[in-house]
Amino acid sequence: MRDYIIRQGGTIVLSRWENAWQLPVFKRKFLFGMAVFITLLPVFPIFYQYIEKRNGFVPNDVILALIPAHDVSIPIFLITWFMASLIIIRALQNPSIFITFLYGFILLHISRFICITLIPFNPPNDFIPITDAISNFFYGERPVTKDLFYSGHTATQFLIFLCLQKTTDRVLAFIATFMMGFLVLVQHIHFSIDVVAAPLFAYLCYFLAVKIAGLRMDSEGLLY
Repeated sequence: MRDYIIRQGGTIVLSRWENAWQLPVFKRKFLFGMAVFITLLPVFPIFYQYIEKRNGFVPNDVILALIPAHDVSIPIFLITWFMASLIIIRALQNPSIFITFLYGFILLHISRFICITLIPFNPPNDFIPITDAISNFFYGERPVTKDLFYSGHTATQFLIFLCLQKTTDRVLAFIATFMMGFLVLVQHIHFSIDVVAAPLFAYLCYFLAVKIAGLRMDSEGLLY
């Protein structure tokens, strides 16, 4: 019975992708989105190493001042990559989730490039770098401390929440968003304004991603 269910699930997933790939608009947007994403990858270390050379300012954050700094790199790492694995699995199962998250993720990082460039913050007092070998691979040689406005960790979790469709998945992502927002404050890698602003920017990027995708899905998960 279990093998039958797995085979049926695989057939449904394959059918969804075959249907999506037959749509010229999906094919164009898939290829363009992947091209932009791949182009951004080498830009990450260049940009993040550049901002480390700038001098910014430290806002007066009364909320952050009330939170003692502790190294919570492990739970941040676990939440980040567990939820990343979940959205990747769901995106591979559903082309609608794939294309929406792809464009949302691209817009999220472009908007962070813009915000970080326009609003140069220095890191908070008692800043504790996150130990995350996977993420640090994209940052470059030196640890990044000034990618502050707004919180990419928190925004990504909320973007995942918006893109997921199953109720249990969305509950997990919502909890992950709340926990991530709290943990980055405990780690003192972000100001409270970074965390508060993150869901707002994530929602804007999601809204634009849906508009860019321009596709609808029927009750069987097929795009049209």
